[in-house]
Amino acid sequence: MSGHGQGHGQGQMAVQKNTLYVGGLAEEVNEAILHAAFIPFGEIKDVKTPLDQATQKHRSFGFVTFLERDDAASAMDNLDGSELYGRVLTVNYALPERIKGGEQGWAAQPIWADADTWFERQQQEEEMQRLQAEHQAAMKAAEELHRKKMTEDREGEKDEDDTDVRDDPMAMAEVLNQRS
Repeated sequence: MSGHGQGHGQGQMAVQKNTLYVGGLAEEVNEAILHAAFIPFGEIKDVKTPLDQATQKHRSFGFVTFLERDDAASAMDNLDGSELYGRVLTVNYALPERIKGGEQGWAAQPIWADADTWFERQQQEEEMQRLQAEHQAAMKAAEELHRKKMTEDREGEKDEDDTDVRDDPMAMAEVLNQRS
């Protein structure tokens, strides 16, 4: 591994035209294979396939950074729509300055941790659970209210309607007592 080309073009970060987003990767494709597929077009500075934290497999996309933008352009022209391991590749410029957060937003980050998206997902899940819990609590409260009302109605109706006390001799006696 040679040192990173520090001396290369200063404005490199602003225009990511030397970093390509590669989508549609087959599961078997790793960074070495990706490197091999793109190296014919020019010197490669970096290859990354962000891994899914849960499965430790890549999420079927990666990034290839060329030293020269012309090489990236010809790689894109030649490889976009081509097949690798039976899957059709999508090759575009990675544009982190335009896409904040989205799938391709990581291209600008040297560290491929997507902790923030994982964190956001956790927060969304917690929010969902909280809403569900609130919903269930509301349902329960409504049920309680309904049950209470039913009971009260039943208390009030005991004189006309003693269907629910017939099998219970004690309650039956109570009703008879009330009657007399």
